[in-house]
Amino acid sequence: MSSLSRELVFLILQFLDEEKFKETVHKLEQESGFFFNMKYFEDEVHNGNWDEVEKYLSGFTKVDDNRYSMKIFFEIRKQKYLEALDKHDRAKGVDILVKDLKVFATFNEELFKEITQLLTLENFRENEQLSKYGDTKSARAIMLVELKKLIEANPLFRDKLQFPSLKNSRLRTLINQSLNWQHQLCKNPRPNPDIKTLFVDHSCGQSNGARAPSPANNPLLGSLPKAGGFPPLGAHGPFQPAPGAVPAPLAGWMSNPPPVTHPAVSGGGAIGLGGPSIPAAVLKHPRTPPTNPSLDYQSGDPDHISKRTRPLGISDEMTLPVNVLPVAFPGHGHVQAFNPADDLPKAVARTLNQGSSPMSMDFHPFQHTLLLVGTSVGEIALWEVGSRDRLVLRNFRVWDLNACSMPLQAALVKDPSVSVNRIIWSPDGSLFGVAYSLYIIQIFSYHGGEDLRQHREIEAHAGGVNDLAFSHPNKQLCVITCGDDKTIKVWDAATGAKLYTFEGHDARVYSVCPHSKENIQFIFSTALDGKIKAWLYDNVGSRVDYEAPGRWCTTMAYSADGTRLFSCGTSKEGESSLVEWNESEGAVKRTYQGFRKPSLSVVQFDTTKNRFLAAGDDYSVKFWDMDNIQLLTTTDADGGLIACPRIRFSKDGTLMAVSANENSIKILANSDGIRLLRTFESIPFDASRAADSASKPKINPITAAAAAAAASSAGLSERAPVLASSGMNGDARSLGDVKPRLAEENNDKSKIWKLTEINEPSQCRSLRLSETIKVNKISRLIYTNSGSAILALASNAVHLLWKWQRSDRNSTGKATASVSPQLWQPSSGILMMNDTTDVNLEESVPCFALSKNDSYVMSASGGKISLFNMMTFKMMTTFMPPPPAATFLAFHPQDNNIIAIGMDDSTIQIYNVRVDEVKSKLKGHSKRITGLAFSNVLNVLVSSGADAQICVWDSDSWERQRSRFLPMPSGRTPIALSDTRVQFHQDQMHFLVVHETQIAIYETTKLECMKQWAPRENAAPISHATFSCDSQLVYACFLDATVCVFSTLSLKLQCRISPSAYLPSSVSNSNLHPLVVAAHPQEPCQFAIGLSDGGVHVFEPLESQGKWGTHPPAENGSSSSGPAAPSVGQSGSDQAPR
Repeated sequence: MSSLSRELVFLILQFLDEEKFKETVHKLEQESGFFFNMKYFEDEVHNGNWDEVEKYLSGFTKVDDNRYSMKIFFEIRKQKYLEALDKHDRAKGVDILVKDLKVFATFNEELFKEITQLLTLENFRENEQLSKYGDTKSARAIMLVELKKLIEANPLFRDKLQFPSLKNSRLRTLINQSLNWQHQLCKNPRPNPDIKTLFVDHSCGQSNGARAPSPANNPLLGSLPKAGGFPPLGAHGPFQPAPGAVPAPLAGWMSNPPPVTHPAVSGGGAIGLGGPSIPAAVLKHPRTPPTNPSLDYQSGDPDHISKRTRPLGISDEMTLPVNVLPVAFPGHGHVQAFNPADDLPKAVARTLNQGSSPMSMDFHPFQHTLLLVGTSVGEIALWEVGSRDRLVLRNFRVWDLNACSMPLQAALVKDPSVSVNRIIWSPDGSLFGVAYSLYIIQIFSYHGGEDLRQHREIEAHAGGVNDLAFSHPNKQLCVITCGDDKTIKVWDAATGAKLYTFEGHDARVYSVCPHSKENIQFIFSTALDGKIKAWLYDNVGSRVDYEAPGRWCTTMAYSADGTRLFSCGTSKEGESSLVEWNESEGAVKRTYQGFRKPSLSVVQFDTTKNRFLAAGDDYSVKFWDMDNIQLLTTTDADGGLIACPRIRFSKDGTLMAVSANENSIKILANSDGIRLLRTFESIPFDASRAADSASKPKINPITAAAAAAAASSAGLSERAPVLASSGMNGDARSLGDVKPRLAEENNDKSKIWKLTEINEPSQCRSLRLSETIKVNKISRLIYTNSGSAILALASNAVHLLWKWQRSDRNSTGKATASVSPQLWQPSSGILMMNDTTDVNLEESVPCFALSKNDSYVMSASGGKISLFNMMTFKMMTTFMPPPPAATFLAFHPQDNNIIAIGMDDSTIQIYNVRVDEVKSKLKGHSKRITGLAFSNVLNVLVSSGADAQICVWDSDSWERQRSRFLPMPSGRTPIALSDTRVQFHQDQMHFLVVHETQIAIYETTKLECMKQWAPRENAAPISHATFSCDSQLVYACFLDATVCVFSTLSLKLQCRISPSAYLPSSVSNSNLHPLVVAAHPQEPCQFAIGLSDGGVHVFEPLESQGKWGTHPPAENGSSSSGPAAPSVGQSGSDQAPR
């Protein structure tokens, strides 16, 4: 609508208001969406007219338009829900929950569960976050303050909150002026024209009957100003026809297109149970919200676009309490200074000499310093960029020439030169595929270090294979290829069998991009004629047929979270384009600017962190913010790049590989990437390995993997989906917030390594937590997933919860040894205590498991299993009364309703809480179960028992895959019922085994012991041990009250804390010792121990040190037996390819 048409609506609104057409005024305000009447909105909110409130809002925004809109609707519906509960109208509350609040479940399912749980409370004010809720009137007033701030911050309401400054009766004046002008144009103007209608132009020549009063005195029109030269309103073309609807070729490509996902809301305020709050700070590393067409502001002003604040996306497994999320509003002066370009890898950290021109590169999905390279002469190389080591170099060769077709053999004879078109890792990093310029693809399996094995060779296409990608249709790992024969093909990655062939392109297929949404798997493909098509795995045909900008070489890629689709291409004329697509319409949503015209070659691009785009152009790397079409920054990498360099981000976005002149590759890094690479300067190397580069020794593969894992969490809030690590206390926590522990030791070989001994309280930070509730001993200990509290289970079945609060001394509110927490209890004063009916507490085995969002704890102390609400301490339910009694609990990583319960009769019961039913009973141990841990990568459950046996179970069929007994160190005889604990490494492929006689690391698939450490024959037994949150350390406590810190890389001691460092000198009880140790979920150097006297101590190194000692070199430290450690690589969920 043109600006004059918009102004006409304002004139009509003024007229209707002056004429007291109140309902019509607000109806037009809503339908036009031009003016949001805040006064009217306030009145309706104060009166609780919720249907009218939402109806009025619907003219300006919808619930899923942006984070502010979602927060607005949530607050309104939450208030409506609470008012129904306050009136004890449960039926209405349920109706609101199902019809109005259910929509937010897709954004945060745990929060929806919390809201649902309010139905179970007699008074919802029992919920800690709602304890200050007053009466309805005051609650509405408080909410209204929040709503007004959200509306003012919402860009969709920009320029709609102020009514234009108009003189009274402006529309009347304009009509009078028009009539006066018409009258002046009459051939025979009468002195007192008779104006009876506005439907036709006035003319005194018309037979209007008797003379009417002069317009100057007409009561309808008011006073008539003097005529002037006003052009007719139509001359400005105010009623221009609306542009035609954008064609939507993508809209019907699926029979049931997925609904638009809700964008993240944190930037618009915290959606939670408690009262609205607007903190005055924003996180330094916000994230881009998921794609939503409605978020595209209708403004051509790039500065306006760049002012938009990106919120922090919220993962499915929140590591914050449900009502404590960071927020920020643009334009409100709350945003900290933040330069997004600082988060990009631009500093040259390494230069690698490949020897031939790199054509394709890919970083390992989890070992972020492993780089695959494919070259113009068919070479493939594997680099450890941290140590500048080329681990593998393979020249091209056909593995089985006899199996090749005659055309392929003839082509090889005619021209044996072959180039790599694509090299790419599989999602779990265990395989990688290579697409060659001649007929074939090769798939290799990677087993760590230099261990590269031939897996499958497939003659895929007639002519060149132009692209290759991995995908998981129907949970089956497949390889997707495209080629010069105009087809796309899908292959079974395990067997090499062809599963699908897609035909329909009229030109050579240049690239493929597989993806899935709402469990619908599909493949985008692009051809050299510029056509883009989409295919389902059904051999039916393309669901899409539209054109890419440039209509030549185009590649497509999704953001890491899979919500935003981009493409980059170059035309034959050298015009390059980088665009974001609106998938639902098949139309270009945003075109990024800044390319050289013309480009000197085909431009390559990549995405990272759901936030940045990068392309190689004009001898440099160019970066864009996904939400801003203007160029963000560029780097020439200190010069020497090729015209259109090939680029590849590491999966965490801290590193970038860029092809350069003289067949070299430059590794660019941001500050986190530099610290990651610096870890390779302080880690002991395996000198026995052959080195391709004389200047740098090769790094031990387990070192490479673990060091990569240590710093891979540097880009914390921007990571792709994170893995879960199962703790020894039965928790499954997200690793998305783990801070990197960056070793920066001096690698001076002449410096003699020395074990770090801590004997005095001044040598570390330790804090004994307050004990207003006396207990005998701490049996179980765990940090909450948020890292802001510690939960303990004592031997008398009582739970203790210590919470740290935000303060001047503790701005994060996280657990720390520098500030004392509060031993927390709800206002009711009740204790969280397990069922102890007919239980002998001296003989019982306490156990508990914490839900992912810290809302519930499942616990037992020899009696029934109890489910507690962590906010109210109320026991929600009990189940599974003994015998047998539960001895260990673990939540299934994919389904919180499934619990693995270890029993004292040696069985493991797989219990479904929702249906109150035991789904499976696993038998294989001979004594009570003492440890359970899930791997969500291998889909297995590892169990351990007092029989010192380890079993591996398939978590789908629940069949036992393999088992073995722990080998006992010589001279050590364990007690009859010695506990054995298990905990998965961050890579989800290896696990820690803890027994009183040893600490060991096992590889899961073969159940092989990779590393083992045992105390000396007369030394105190081990009481407990656990991984640090980044799996780089092992914290172990002993029955002589000593606490030791081991390096996971070698299982060698690097720091020892004596009892004198944390126990008062007045303590003479030799039986006082730690029984359990727990690691902070985000701070790798913080841990806590639970003592036999009921005390809990928190430990951190001195701030001046920042770590617990240094890694012991190979020739020092305590002895270690067992085979050499393999590459401890991570395996994760499917990520958007390329």
